[in-house]
This record gives sequence, C-alpha cells and structure tokens, in this order.
Amino acid sequence: MNVKKNRKATDSMEKKRTRKTSDLMETNKTRKATDPMEKKKTTQKQAIRKVLRYVKRYWIFLLISLILALITVALTLYVPIEIGKAIDEIVYGSVNFPVIRDILLRVAIIVGVTAVAQWFMSILNNKVTYEVVRDIREEAFEKIEVLPLKYLDSHPSGEIVSRMIADVEQFADGLLMGFTQVFTGIMTIIGTLFFMLRLNIGITLFVVLLTPISLFVANFIAKRTYAMFQAQSRTRGEQTTLIDEMLGNEKVVKAYNQEEEVIKRFDEVNERLEKYSLRAIFYSSITNPATRFINAVVYAGVGLTGAFAVIRGTMTVGALSSFLSYSNQYTKPFNEISGVITELQNAIACAARIFELLEEPVEIPDSKNAVILTDVKGNVVCNEVNFSYDKSKKLIENLNLKIHPGQKIAIVGPTGCGKTTIINLLMRFYEVDHGAILVEGEEIRNITRNSLRESYGMVLQDTWLKAGTILENIKMGKEDATREEVISAAKEAHAHSFIKRLPKGYDTVIGEDGGMLSQGQKQLLCISRVMLSVPPILILDEATSSIDTRTEVKIQSAFQKLMQGRTTFIVAHRLSTIQNADVILVMKNGNIIEQGSHEELLAKKGFYKELYESQFAAS
Repeated sequence: MNVKKNRKATDSMEKKRTRKTSDLMETNKTRKATDPMEKKKTTQKQAIRKVLRYVKRYWIFLLISLILALITVALTLYVPIEIGKAIDEIVYGSVNFPVIRDILLRVAIIVGVTAVAQWFMSILNNKVTYEVVRDIREEAFEKIEVLPLKYLDSHPSGEIVSRMIADVEQFADGLLMGFTQVFTGIMTIIGTLFFMLRLNIGITLFVVLLTPISLFVANFIAKRTYAMFQAQSRTRGEQTTLIDEMLGNEKVVKAYNQEEEVIKRFDEVNERLEKYSLRAIFYSSITNPATRFINAVVYAGVGLTGAFAVIRGTMTVGALSSFLSYSNQYTKPFNEISGVITELQNAIACAARIFELLEEPVEIPDSKNAVILTDVKGNVVCNEVNFSYDKSKKLIENLNLKIHPGQKIAIVGPTGCGKTTIINLLMRFYEVDHGAILVEGEEIRNITRNSLRESYGMVLQDTWLKAGTILENIKMGKEDATREEVISAAKEAHAHSFIKRLPKGYDTVIGEDGGMLSQGQKQLLCISRVMLSVPPILILDEATSSIDTRTEVKIQSAFQKLMQGRTTFIVAHRLSTIQNADVILVMKNGNIIEQGSHEELLAKKGFYKELYESQFAAS
C-alpha cells in the first residue's frame, strides 16, 4: 500500500500532531524507564484533577449553571415559608381565603420560574458533559494516530475500543449526574441551614450534628468501591477484546472446531465480570440505605422536638411544617450526593483508564530541522543497526547494508529471523536502538515521516482495505488520480477483470475488511495502489502470497516493469520469485549471514543452498 496522502491532509495532520504532542513530550521525558507493557496506574485524586482540567474549559457554562442552581434552590426553599403562612392562616383564627389565594398564586409563580431555571440548568449541564466527552474522545482518537506502533502491537484493539467507547460512556453518565445533583445539593444544604436558623437555632443544631454522619458512611463505603469499579472496567475491556477477536476470526474458530473452547473462555471472563460487577454494585448500594436511615432518624427527631416547641408556644404549626420541610430538604442532598458518589466512583475509575491511554508516550515527533525528501533515487544505507522488540531478547544486531539506486534486494530466511522487522525500520514504524539508517545520505530520524513514507510503495502479505468503493480504495495511494488512471493501474495489476464482474464495477462499496472479496482479490487491489502511485522505492513483503500461480506469473511481469530503475526490497519465502534479484540477503536470528546473487549463494553451499534445496528437493 502506498502511504502518500494529499499535501493539505498532511499539513493538517502535522499541525495537529505538533499541537497535541508538544505538551506531552515533557511528561514522556520524566517517565520511568520501565517495560513497555507496564502501565502507570492513575489514582483517584489524579483522575479527578485531570477531569477538572477538561471541565475548566467550559467555566462560563458552569458559572451560569451555578447561578441557575442558586436561583432554583432559593425559590424552592422559599416555598415552605409561604406554605407555613397558609397553614397558620388556617389553624389560627378564621380562614382568610383572599390571603391564602394570594399565597397559592405566589407559590405557583415560584414553582413555574423554578421549573424554567431547572430546565436551562439541565441543558447547560448536558452541554458541558458532552462537550467534555467529545474533547476526550477526540483527543483519544488523535492520540492513537501519534502512538508508536509498538503500543498498538502490544495492546489488543478491543481493549482500546472499550476505553474509548464503554469507559467514556460510563464517565459521561457519572459526570452528568455529578453536575446536576452536586450543584443543587450543596446550594440546598447552605440555603436550608440559613432558613432553619431563622426558625429555631436549637433544632437546627440537632439536625446539623446528626446529618454529617451519613457523609462519613458514604465516604467509608466509597473508598472501598473504587477498586471494585476499576476491576469491573478492566474486565469489561477484556471481554470487549475477546468479542472483537472472535468476530474478526470466526472462520478460523469454525475451521479448527474451537467453538466450545471460545465459549469457555468467554464464560470465564463473563463470570469474572459478573463477580466484580455484583461486588461493586452491592457495596455501593449500601450507601443510599445507610444515609436514608440516618436521615429518617433526623427527621423523626425534628418532628418530636418541634412538636414540643409548638406545645410550649415557641413555634407555630406553620413554622413546624416549614421546618420539617427544610429538614427533609436538608437531608435529601446527602442522600443524593451519596448516590452520586457511587456513580462518580465508577466514572472516575473509567476516567482513570482513559487517561492512562491519553498519557502513553507518543511517537517521537519530527525534529524542527527535519528535512523533506525530494528527488529520491533509492540510495539506502544501514550502519551497525541494532533493534529488538523486547529489550531482553536480541533480534537484529550490527546490520550493515549499502543499497544503490535501482537494485533489487531480496530478503530471505526462516520465520522470525527479522525480515519484516527490517521493513518496519526502513519505514520508521519503529526506531532503531543503535546505529543509523540513511536514505539519500540523510539519516531517517532527520527526515519528516511523511516525506520518508511517501517515498515508499508497499504491498504486504496482510491486506488493508477501508470501507468505501473499489475506486476509493485504489486511489488511497494517489488522491488526485483520474478514473482512467485507476483503471489503467488495475489492468496492470490484473484486477480489472474481477472488478468489472462486481455489481457496480469500480463503484462497488466494500466493507473495511473487503467483505465479499477473496484474499487474492484484496491483494490485487493493494497491488493496484502501488501500480497507480509509482513510488521511487518499492517494498514487496510476500506481495503475491494469496494469488494463484497463473495470475502471479502475470503480476511478476508487471512488477518487473515497475521495478526497472527503482530500488526494491522483496521479502519472500518462495525462493523462485527472487532468483533474479541483484542481491539476496540471507537472514538468521536477526543477522545477515550470507549475501550475494542467486548463483553466488548456491556456489557457497551454505544456509541459502539448504533453503533452496528444501523447496526444490524434487528438482
């Protein structure tokens, strides 16, 4: 696949990458040099601080929401005063209907204004919540684009998807509930204290002393549920990973009769998720009943002491009614906040997993003085290159190569010897541990990634197609190509005949995995991309592994024409396809143990001759 993009898209991505990674680079420098698979866990307090940084961007909406919460609470708390006056008008003396009517009219107006204020407050809270969620998802997706491939290779895609979808959704639910109930809850507590102190200081102190017990209970339980919600989120990600893996490889599962084994694996993960979820929900559900019990005791105490005050004549019946209402409203936020704490535990646990992804070290950005490759002829040099995926296990050591323009370089060797790794290093998908790779005399670390990768055209054993039309998939290598150029490239790749048989020809829409196309047809489309873009350097990694022999002969002929005057790297297991290469590199255990032409290597009677004879023993 050719990785060339149009210049506008390239510049846009470069600006985004520079903007998003500049702040993160300082963080990456201070990270401990640990194993790449090891994750730094985000604590609860750290997660809360990071959430607040996102929320702070929308402070104006929060301020307006806070004002509306204040208005809502003030008006709501004023209603019991009016109701108390109406009760006193009924209890003491004759019933004054005109006064009661005026009181009820004022109550109706207050309730109407309160409803409108709550409506606007809900809109603002929703806006802030989903703006924050949008920002996090956008940043997470952009982060994936700048993560090094070693992270994506070492983490299941289902786990990453779970963090971006399920965890963000859970986080949004908790955040929305927090905004809606915490604001009004705090305001209600302050407001009711003010009104209760005006009515009766002694009973107010009784309420104030008992009610915070519910907060201590809620906090005690919350500290123990956070770890359970974290375990729940991790297991949910594991389950998503397994489902994603099985859906993508269902044919393999059925081919090897692994249905029962897969079901057992799923059941085991599902049971663990059930266990963690039940524990988290059980312990968190204790919070609300415990606080409600304490609040009920407070309410009963207020009713009893207030009744004695009425009997003594220090308080009116209407005032007691108002006080009971305030007592209930004072304790209610504690119930709601305790419920919110439970949701926030889950939300913060999910947020912590998201921030772990967002804080992963990014791909090393291009240096400020990075050059843009132009007029690439195909000079490639490797000087004492060392590289290994796992630093405890050596792979490529002291790799030295000098490749001239137009040469065809074949790389052969047993599985796992490092053939495809060399391609990863040439494309700068991975950074070398030691040494240097030079293209046109310039070290690739001093070249912009985009211009470096624009210089390569790749056809891999593993095909990649996007959801869209056949035409769009071929044009991926050259965005501005005309339809005639696409058809010409498809003809050279011998893909035109099968494309014309599709329902809508080049306008046929396929899924991201190629849908109804065979593996060979998918590979022909990838070859068509390279035929269309005509890059200065070619990389063919088992480019015809899924194609029938008859078509392969035709494509090899087209490749020969394409490779003329271009530096070409060919990774192959079938030695019959690379016999005409200018130089054959024979690799074993990460080292080049032999190199030369086909005839020279056979004459050496070394490892290459053994490989060759193992494939052509009968001949």
